[in-house]
Amino acid sequence: MLGSSWSWSKDGVWDRLFVAMADDPDSEYIMIDSTIVRAHQHAAGKKRGSEARAIGRSRGGLTTKIHAVVDALGNPLRFILSPGQASDYTQAEALITDLPAESVLGDKGYDSKAFRDAIALQDAVAVIPPRKTSPQVACDFALYCERNLVERFFPKIKHFRRIATRYEQTPRAFMSMLALVSAFIWIK
Repeated sequence: MLGSSWSWSKDGVWDRLFVAMADDPDSEYIMIDSTIVRAHQHAAGKKRGSEARAIGRSRGGLTTKIHAVVDALGNPLRFILSPGQASDYTQAEALITDLPAESVLGDKGYDSKAFRDAIALQDAVAVIPPRKTSPQVACDFALYCERNLVERFFPKIKHFRRIATRYEQTPRAFMSMLALVSAFIWIK
């Protein structure tokens, strides 16, 4: 099975399955967040740069950060990998590009003028509470309460052992496992 899984990953079978499942999102609003997964010592053994492997060193050791966008029902739409020490808003703009939504919900980690401008360019409203050090802008806290769906998405994917701890050496293989698990979530 290992050979089949790798060849299907290389051929993009799992990615196509995920795209087919996620073709009808509830785009009233989208929610963005990220989580850290520990990388197993064997996942870090590939000799390449840490950026290419999306493995970085943070307080928890070797980690990978999964940045994800979910729709208004909590179903995954898109995800990106980065090294564990990367900031949340560095991948935010790439995640929401070309995703139709009336509002984009995020936590204080996504409070940046550049990201708010990117949301406005997509004719959406940013529902992101400002940091204490940022200029205070209005935030719809009633809608912000719905952000719990993206927080509940991460335990769903971490229920799968291959996501909770990253064993794959290449980002392509790990992204394929994310796509497969996300397709399962769409089925439920």
